Amino acid sequence: MSSVLPGHTRIAEPELSFHPERTQNRSAHPLRGLLEFGPYSRSLLSTIADPVRVATLSPHGESVRMRNFIAEFEANHSPRERKSYLPEWPGFSKVFGLGLVAADAPGSHMELPADLDERIASSPKPHTVLAEAIGQALRHFTGESSDYEILMIMLPDRWEAGFEGPEEESFDLHDFIKAQLALKRLPSQLVRESKALSYNCRASVSWRLGIALYCKAGGVPWKLADSDPQVAFIGLSYALRPKSQGGQRFLTCCSQVFDADGAGLEFIAYDAAESEYKFFGENPYLSREEMRRVMARSLTLYQHRHAGRSPRHVFVHKTTEFKPREVEGVFDALGQIAAVDLLQIKDDTAWKGLRIDPSRSGGPKGQAAGYPLERGTMLPLSGTEALLWTAGDAPDVAEGGKHYFKEGKGIPDPIMMVRHAGHGGWEASADSVLALSKMNWNNDALYDRMPVTLRLASNLARTVATMSGLGPRPYPVRYFI
Repeated sequence: MSSVLPGHTRIAEPELSFHPERTQNRSAHPLRGLLEFGPYSRSLLSTIADPVRVATLSPHGESVRMRNFIAEFEANHSPRERKSYLPEWPGFSKVFGLGLVAADAPGSHMELPADLDERIASSPKPHTVLAEAIGQALRHFTGESSDYEILMIMLPDRWEAGFEGPEEESFDLHDFIKAQLALKRLPSQLVRESKALSYNCRASVSWRLGIALYCKAGGVPWKLADSDPQVAFIGLSYALRPKSQGGQRFLTCCSQVFDADGAGLEFIAYDAAESEYKFFGENPYLSREEMRRVMARSLTLYQHRHAGRSPRHVFVHKTTEFKPREVEGVFDALGQIAAVDLLQIKDDTAWKGLRIDPSRSGGPKGQAAGYPLERGTMLPLSGTEALLWTAGDAPDVAEGGKHYFKEGKGIPDPIMMVRHAGHGGWEASADSVLALSKMNWNNDALYDRMPVTLRLASNLARTVATMSGLGPRPYPVRYFI
């Protein structure tokens, strides 16, 4: 039995803006845009320190290695991988217009105890030993210090046994460190030995960490070039706190609000009482009242940044379905907004798509192409479901118009957009999701598979679930990434 699907379309690669006023300063390639125009925030009056000073926490005897690593950001590096995408790294100051140096104030560089290696290797709970040692050292560093802007923490491969705890403890060292330092309001950069210090392609390391460090210092590398100023995006994610003995399990709900240009504002997170949420399988969902609260707080967050003005159109993204009472809670809070779209974005789908080129012999049958479907391909399935290939061939950005597939091999799966509220065609929803997949400032990649609304919201929810005494106040994202 055969079926006929609706015709597919392709959304052009979204362009990025690198200047708040010069609209011609734009590029679809984030790294080439930085090289040609500089970062978006360079022309703005800002509080970014020049130079950005980096404090360090390292294993015993490794402080000099960390200082050398920081100095390496000013060197030139040619790419050894992703050559059709990755340009040469000319030095941090040439890319961002300001310096990056190791802090020189006394006490800015600490080393962990000399016997930590032995204690980790001999302990049945290496994650506990490592967390205690790092947690004690972190007390030495203060947020909003006059001596440094960022704390860089080196994690050698030999400590890998302590990076995660057993499943029943739900311990992750990354989340533990980020939570500790976020409470101090101190941005941090974790540096894995094999992924940064000893990684073969120094250009890749410099681009990836250089962009992240610039953002954590308060900079904005780029924004979306084509955006409706009256549109806002909200990403929702949930994380469960582990249930302690005799205690309640709480749901941490994280909501991050984005401008129409894709720049993430602050986010809010809070714990819902156990009576205020239910489960559908393994997925939690909120009561109508709790959803109303989180959406009202999200709207207030947007209004505080826009002189009290409300957006005309709001897109709300989450990975799980919107239950009827959640939908009601959204509209209780956003009823005055002219248009509200509730989109479930599913990362795991059963759909596959192959690119078929015309037959070389001129026959009626085509043949499988050497590259996958182009990124931005969209296939509506119905009025409420559509497929979107956020991963795929991106010839618009490759050097010399060549093919560029970030993943390198395999057949990319589409994401599925499921509309639980909203009207009209799929173009606006798909275009915004594709554009927001380019707004993760914590790496150098052309795109993420998921939009930043969900990529960051899920990471933030997981991290804040480890924090005690969490209040409903807004949190800057740069302390958590």
